[in-house]
Amino acid sequence: MDFDLNEDQSLLRDSVERMAADLYPSLESRQARLKAPLGFPEEGWAAFAELGVTGLPFSEDEGGLAGGPVETMLVMEAVGRNLVVEPLFASLVLGATALRLGGSAAQKEKILPGVIDGSLRLTLAHTERQSRYDLHDVAATARRSGDGFVLSGAKSVVPNADAAGLMVVSARISGERRDPHGIGLFLVPADARGVAIEAYPTQDGGRAAEVSFSDVALPADAALGDPEGGLPLLERVAEHGIAALAAEAVGSMDALHKLTVAYLKTRTQFGVSVGSFQALQHRAVDMLIQLEQARSMALYAAMMVEAEDPAARAAALAAVKVQINKACRFVGQEAVQLHGGIGMTLEYIGAHHFKRLAMIEYQLGDTAHHLRRITQGEDGLLAA
Repeated sequence: MDFDLNEDQSLLRDSVERMAADLYPSLESRQARLKAPLGFPEEGWAAFAELGVTGLPFSEDEGGLAGGPVETMLVMEAVGRNLVVEPLFASLVLGATALRLGGSAAQKEKILPGVIDGSLRLTLAHTERQSRYDLHDVAATARRSGDGFVLSGAKSVVPNADAAGLMVVSARISGERRDPHGIGLFLVPADARGVAIEAYPTQDGGRAAEVSFSDVALPADAALGDPEGGLPLLERVAEHGIAALAAEAVGSMDALHKLTVAYLKTRTQFGVSVGSFQALQHRAVDMLIQLEQARSMALYAAMMVEAEDPAARAAALAAVKVQINKACRFVGQEAVQLHGGIGMTLEYIGAHHFKRLAMIEYQLGDTAHHLRRITQGEDGLLAA
């Protein structure tokens, strides 16, 4: 199997890496960008849009770049390596995947121009306070009203909700709270009457929000696909999210490993660099092994995220998340240990990579959750 990038992929990788490095040349520049009202400056988002990143997953006929999972992987690696704070994960991955896989031709015709040119940002609102990582645990409701729906309920930790113009919201049409059937995905304007957004910064420099919906009136065409059969689409969105997080983690771990090796070469003790101590060399190599295993899993995720067999796809992405989570924890903790006190100092860029890796470990399912899915055969994963 050929793992080499083609010419277009190489150009995309180099362009995004170069632009991300220009936008984030130092920790100080990142901290300055975080002070913008939405947690990122609009000119940064506009730069990604001008490069075509915001239209990456959509076909050329739709005005996009016709990029696939590999192209998304390359972008998200650059996001992780440079600790980019623009909401590419929320909009480019979560929201765009829901629209791309579930949207009708009419919905795409109406929404995609703004998404592609960067004037409209998306996000996914699915987590609830009681749901933890179970996508089918949905208490928010969307009752039918005439030809449309009335949405009520609340969502938690919605990524970059205050920067989104349109949210993809999971809500229950019928059934009990944990029933896998009767769940739909709905397109909800962030400024719709009855929507309240309480935004806050997250530990890793991002932003999230608690969002409540109080009798929000939605038209019939707000539903993405089958309004009572939306769980499979939500699962597809989560799988694409895991693949993107895997790539972002690889980029961040790569940067953190390089920082650690450079520190070991320059930090002196007893008149020599600490990097000359064999025990520390072995620990740096262990970090590299975990990084390369994670890189392999990110490639595997990009290969499997569009697989036709739902059980095989779900099993693959669960396995990816388990390994990525373990690598995030190992590389992050080893980097802190090998740096000593400076590794936890917020004036040092390495500490911010450590925080982002710690957050990735718990996004879209922690290690115990995905191990349980595999070993207990939830969703048919064991049979896969």
